[in-house]
Amino acid sequence: MERTPTGIKGFDELVEGGFPKGRSILLTGGCGTGKTIFSIQYLVEGAKTYSEPGIYVTLDERPNLLRQDMLGFGWDLRKLEEQGLLTIIDGSVAKTGLPSTEDNSIPLIGFDLEKLSLEILRTSKKTEAKRIVIDSLPGVGLSFETEGEARKAVLRLCALLEQTGATTLITSEIMEGENRFGRYGVEEFVVDGIVVLHYMGIGTQSNRTLHIRKMRATAHSEDLHPIKITKNGIVVKKIQESYENV
Repeated sequence: MERTPTGIKGFDELVEGGFPKGRSILLTGGCGTGKTIFSIQYLVEGAKTYSEPGIYVTLDERPNLLRQDMLGFGWDLRKLEEQGLLTIIDGSVAKTGLPSTEDNSIPLIGFDLEKLSLEILRTSKKTEAKRIVIDSLPGVGLSFETEGEARKAVLRLCALLEQTGATTLITSEIMEGENRFGRYGVEEFVVDGIVVLHYMGIGTQSNRTLHIRKMRATAHSEDLHPIKITKNGIVVKKIQESYENV
């Protein structure tokens, strides 16, 4: 099994060196658990460490704000874009209703999954992308009237992503304590892996953890691992380590 290493410190050793190449992985968790940081770090490490072009499809945050936020970790997304190692597709029109000024975007009028799918396919072929991030699936659901329609859309989207040959990270959001791992209750069955991020604040202390719920064709850790969001991004720690020893 070929692997796509994430480059995220402490993570790849938990999954036999990386994600199964060409597969789709669901990254899920509650609000503020670090899903976007993990996703961008996956693409940045792919570009800088492994020279693998990536695509980031944003269905929530505007690209200009995303670029600003990621500079706080030392990640110059604009530079990677200029080098041809990163392409951002602006799909935030589904949520904001505002026109995009990006070179790669979904039309404001008539947004639907088919247009998004065609743009991903076109861009992946053009850039020869090896990594793709969809952030996030609930953004896709904004264009559907029923949960049943949204579930069918998720199935179609995952089938499309498989055709690109890229190793894809798909984010979704759940409420802490829910028994399912995606907004629509179907994502966990069609993806090849599930990584769950948790956040719990107790008084002045915070506790962030990562759990690999599922990873096909991979012997993976089943433990709950502490994580820390540092100035350089996410660090996955060994269970016996304390948060202070980053």
